[in-house]
Amino acid sequence: MKLSTTFATAASLLATASAHGGVDTYKVGSTTYQGASGQKTLQRQYSTYDPLVIKDLSTVNIRCNNAGALGTGVSGTLAAGDKLTAHWKHFDGSGKVWFKIDQEGLVSGTENAGVWAGDTILDTLLWTSTIPASLAPGNYLIRHELIAVHQANNPQFYPECSQWVVTGSGTSSPSDSYLVSFPGAYKGTEPGIAFNIDSDAAKAATSYPIPGPDVWTGAGGSAPIESAAPTAVPTTLVTSAAPAKPTSSAAPAVPTTPSCSPVQKYGQCGGATYAGCTACVSGTTCTKNGDYYSQCT
Repeated sequence: MKLSTTFATAASLLATASAHGGVDTYKVGSTTYQGASGQKTLQRQYSTYDPLVIKDLSTVNIRCNNAGALGTGVSGTLAAGDKLTAHWKHFDGSGKVWFKIDQEGLVSGTENAGVWAGDTILDTLLWTSTIPASLAPGNYLIRHELIAVHQANNPQFYPECSQWVVTGSGTSSPSDSYLVSFPGAYKGTEPGIAFNIDSDAAKAATSYPIPGPDVWTGAGGSAPIESAAPTAVPTTLVTSAAPAKPTSSAAPAVPTTPSCSPVQKYGQCGGATYAGCTACVSGTTCTKNGDYYSQCT
């Protein structure tokens, strides 16, 4: 599963598919906050681990992966400049108020066979972003999103939100040009969403166009937004999905053509709509994970 993690205040990318998952803890300094386990937590509740797809881009679910359910009254505390680490596990902020503070995508190599930010998440189950030190204190929703692009023209979106009280002496907030709304930020036609990882272009491209607005680093901006809970602040969602048990497994398939290059570990090697190479590199096996996705593990 190629994953692009985006923070509605941040974004990053994954290059392999492992399983559906969500954030179960957040960590700031030495303090750990409970995520989506139980509902007396700072995590905005979501009802399913299933991803969102293109048809969901115009629904309220794209905001925090729920139907607009409000929070529980529990908020975490962090200072502008702090690092927030979200830990991923299986299992209303309307309006143009969201901004991106971090993103990562293709790290090296080509889109089709390179190393993505998601590989780091698969190894550690963690992703850490820094809250801009100049950010004005206040109540924020922090949205972290992963975009899985391992299926051609059928990306999967994994957004999550948590409530935070940002402290510090910052005085800045992003100008209007950095702000987006959810739904509304994605149209479904962006190059990074209408994307075919198995295309000839992806086999040659060495950069990936991450969807969404530009990253706001804390420089410039405007006076603080007059809103009780600006949605889209540092969305340091960590995309660390614990691998789900495959429904069945299959031995490595024989390459469809003699010129087929074996798929790297964690790459896609099969599925109902898949047309790429079905052979895995030595030491890995093509494992079925549903009718539409098989992966080299």
